[in-house]
Amino acid sequence: MIRKPSEMRTEVRKNMRGAPGSVTIQHYFAKEDIEADVRLCARLVIPPGAGIGSHQHEKEDEIFIIQKGTGLIDDNGTQVRVSPGDAILTGKGGSHAVLNDGDADLEITAMIMCY
Repeated sequence: MIRKPSEMRTEVRKNMRGAPGSVTIQHYFAKEDIEADVRLCARLVIPPGAGIGSHQHEKEDEIFIIQKGTGLIDDNGTQVRVSPGDAILTGKGGSHAVLNDGDADLEITAMIMCY
């Protein structure tokens, strides 16, 4: 299956998980498109000053791959600066949060797999 950007569903979530600003989510595929137990397969665009609040991943793993921009990831209470090419794995009950403290959009490919 090939999906062009113009065919992807896009949504904007304000104050995602209690964080400031809005996050644009461009869904590469819907969970119904994927045979495996995947809850999210998307591109996240987080503008400067916006983020995703701290949240836990029980019985699921989330992978972030930083595509553009820089920001801070709170990885189980440890703040780490991220940049393009960095990969983040959160799961097994772990928690994370994202803050774009830069001056350009932070773009992340995100996938959540359930077990």
